[in-house]
Amino acid sequence: MKIYELRYSGTNTYLIEGEKGRILFDTGWAGTFPAFCRAAGEIGIPVQEMDYILLSHFHPDHMGIAQEIAELGPVIVVMEVQSAFIHESDAIFARNRKDHYIPIVDDKVRRLPMSDGRAFLKELGIDGEILHTPGHSDDSISLCLDDGTFFVGDLNPLYELELHQGTEIGKTWARLLAMHPKTLYYGHARKAVLENWENPGKYGEDQEAQKHQRTEKDLYALTVRIMKYIDKKNSLDQIRRKTGADRTFIEDVARMYLTHQNVGPQGILDRIEIKNR
Repeated sequence: MKIYELRYSGTNTYLIEGEKGRILFDTGWAGTFPAFCRAAGEIGIPVQEMDYILLSHFHPDHMGIAQEIAELGPVIVVMEVQSAFIHESDAIFARNRKDHYIPIVDDKVRRLPMSDGRAFLKELGIDGEILHTPGHSDDSISLCLDDGTFFVGDLNPLYELELHQGTEIGKTWARLLAMHPKTLYYGHARKAVLENWENPGKYGEDQEAQKHQRTEKDLYALTVRIMKYIDKKNSLDQIRRKTGADRTFIEDVARMYLTHQNVGPQGILDRIEIKNR
């Protein structure tokens, strides 16, 4: 089995290649289709050679180009707990007409009961299961492979777990941790190896020095700038070039902004501080 990370937008997209087929986990915001195709070309796997698309949930930054991709061959898989949410983001895209968006075509998707997840993955030569993992949203699912590789979408990272004790997020993580995951792939954060999860994503020495050289006011202003560029659908690399900020900090801001409803700049900085204790 091979895992390819396609970082062409603010959302991490993963292509999992089994012995008999390939499944794409998540996509980007509407308007990122050309960038997605370029990213696919860079790994040498054209879209037409992908078999299925599985979405962690139906928020606009994860399903925005799913139907565009599906037009070239891959079939969108919808788990039963997600059926009522397929068109949840249509109204959002309707208000922002400058983004080219194609709604999902219902009669072309493959619908699966949760109990059929393992058998479906087996068709692709992948050993694992698809679990309902609510917390970030009611339609959130995770792809959990038997080798301990978990794709969890926008489920809050483990370094935030102390903030969510007793919540749906905490309960979901308790279930996943009982399955002994080894590697976690997030929708808006870098992958984490479980043995290091208590201290994931620490800044390197140079990055830490840069961080301390900035005043709180500077960091606040930088965070505001990054948020504005995210709103304009700039990629993480574009934001890095425009702001000069280190990529890890940009990734942290983007993840917090995209996964925490109504969070402001100071709320983002507070959560980054928790991560880097």
